[in-house]
Amino acid sequence: MIDLYTWPTPNGRKVSIALEELGLDYEAHAVNLQEGQQFSAAFLRMSPNNKIPAILDRSNDQSVMESGAILVYLADKCDALWGDDRVQTMQWLMWQMAGLGPMLGQVHYFKKYNAGKAPYAEERFFTEAKRLYTVLDQRLQASEFLSGSYSIADIAAWPWVSRFEWQGIELHDYPNVLRWYKAIADRPQVQRGYDVPMFMNAIPNP
Repeated sequence: MIDLYTWPTPNGRKVSIALEELGLDYEAHAVNLQEGQQFSAAFLRMSPNNKIPAILDRSNDQSVMESGAILVYLADKCDALWGDDRVQTMQWLMWQMAGLGPMLGQVHYFKKYNAGKAPYAEERFFTEAKRLYTVLDQRLQASEFLSGSYSIADIAAWPWVSRFEWQGIELHDYPNVLRWYKAIADRPQVQRGYDVPMFMNAIPNP
């Protein structure tokens, strides 16, 4: 049994989707970010960086923080979701962790929540978002999924792309991303994992 401490954000959804895909028994615990629950002493013992998600594996009392590290831990635990090539999977997972997630997060901050307040920042991060979408589209032109077959790299990237509306991105401008996005959105495991720890919104349909 895995205890999952999470909230319905792209990083949180990565892990709940992976747990559903791997068929692991887990119990989800909501960490309400708006109420500051990520700063509680109990949560900080598992996640010193006060970020969701975090897990506790009851089988060995191992806690893990950081969504990418959790995905690697779960994939290793089950020897699954490594795609066709572990190195390819790891490099695209790191691409998401270092680039796609942080940059799209900045787009959300400046373009959605603070529109008009910092035009230079809006343009800078939106331009970088479009570049990253182009990188993703080119990779998905050459490969059905990021590592050949479906892997934790896809699970890491997809929830961030699912907020394309927040980013002002038109997915039809990136046909390979659109094909990939819809194929993953149709997976029952993804649909279940998307609504953990509670329903927040329907999966966007471009």
